[in-house]
Amino acid sequence: MDINEVFRGGARSVEFLDRINKASIVMLDEAGIVPHAIAGRIAQAIAQVIAQERGSASPRSADYLEYEPRLLAVAGPDASRLHTGRSRQDIASAIARMNLRDGLLQECEALVTSRGKLLELADRHQETIIPAYTHGVQAQPTTFAHYLLALGAALGRQTERLQQAYRRINQNPLGAAALATSSFPLDRKRLAILLGFEGLVENAYDANHFAPVDSSLDVASALSIAAIQLGQFAQDIHAQYSEPVPWFMLAAGELTGVSSIMPQKRNPAALEQLRAQASIMVGEMQTVFLMAHNIRTGMFDYRTYDPVPSARPLQVFKLFQQILDGIVVNRERALAEVKADYSTTTEIADALLQRADVPFRIGHHFASNLTDYGRAQGLKLHEIPYAEAARIYEAGTKQALPLSETEFKDVISAEYMVFGRKGIGGPQLAEVKRMLANERAKVVADLKWLKDCGQHLARADAALDKAFAVLADSAR
Repeated sequence: MDINEVFRGGARSVEFLDRINKASIVMLDEAGIVPHAIAGRIAQAIAQVIAQERGSASPRSADYLEYEPRLLAVAGPDASRLHTGRSRQDIASAIARMNLRDGLLQECEALVTSRGKLLELADRHQETIIPAYTHGVQAQPTTFAHYLLALGAALGRQTERLQQAYRRINQNPLGAAALATSSFPLDRKRLAILLGFEGLVENAYDANHFAPVDSSLDVASALSIAAIQLGQFAQDIHAQYSEPVPWFMLAAGELTGVSSIMPQKRNPAALEQLRAQASIMVGEMQTVFLMAHNIRTGMFDYRTYDPVPSARPLQVFKLFQQILDGIVVNRERALAEVKADYSTTTEIADALLQRADVPFRIGHHFASNLTDYGRAQGLKLHEIPYAEAARIYEAGTKQALPLSETEFKDVISAEYMVFGRKGIGGPQLAEVKRMLANERAKVVADLKWLKDCGQHLARADAALDKAFAVLADSAR
């Protein structure tokens, strides 16, 4: 395959070349660089080529060297004035940025939509107690809402990173020519306005040789982190399927598969796909880094018109949304999982300190001894007789256990531990409701940001089309 084929771009790249050509001839006319009559004829020719190519079944190319002969065939040698002060270098840089911002807005919208669904799910599970793990071992109980809000906050940071990347990406490189501008007084600021860019990549060398690299890495980095976090989610939830009766399940249907030989098995196919596709996504994003690594400026490697394709991220975010829609939680089973282990013993040490001023390490040692005893006897924490707990405490401290039987049973309950938290960001209902409200407000703000960006680009497109149409009509 001709290696240049990689850089001829897809349908969007061709569309962006069309818009770049329209903006260029409008600017060249307004700046007086191309005589008005000739500029009008070139504009007519651009419109004719666009109409011809859109009506053709043949693939179109965004490579200007392949485009220009078609323009010359319509308008003659004067049509080459369109390329005044330009290079394939700055055209390619502009197309890449337009692809980046287009894909980024789609990715950001998919991510924000995912966060909205996640918050809806969290809202329904504010009081659903689940086990949480460290080192792969049950550590403490929390709520499913608390867990989901943690993931939502993490994905919110990726949304923020994409928004920050967008501001850096939506800067115009066009008019930089190959690397040092040209002897023609091109109006780069006017080009920026016509193409919806919010400013300039000012240094012409930077515009085509450094900025294209870090702009792509900006997006790839945020998407890589999001993919890793979704992989964590898939692994966290998938782990529950190792239990005979999981507390978490995916709804029957397209998200769940049935074994071809074992009729009783229900395989969490969507979770496996999410994990696998997220891993592939990380790999694809790392390819962006590898293509830019250890090369000189001006080399071929980083010149793709679509440097961070959005197909995989959009697929991963859509699958995540489907999983969120299909989650089924067995609240009773989740609580039973917590009660089956000793994850609430932390609260014993805290309660002894709070209620009887027992130093934490003494309370911690007692709770650890109590755990060893219960496990050795095949008992769950709440099944250990109070008298045995008192005996173990007295044996270790030579003092009576300063908690009554009622108090002891209270502090070892999952409900007491989860909903009695006091710190900012904990699983207690007041904090969960506060965090839910904050995250919802962020989603609303992010949706507004997306709308504003879309409207800005739409206005720029409309203004460009109007100016181009006026110019083309002037030659009739």
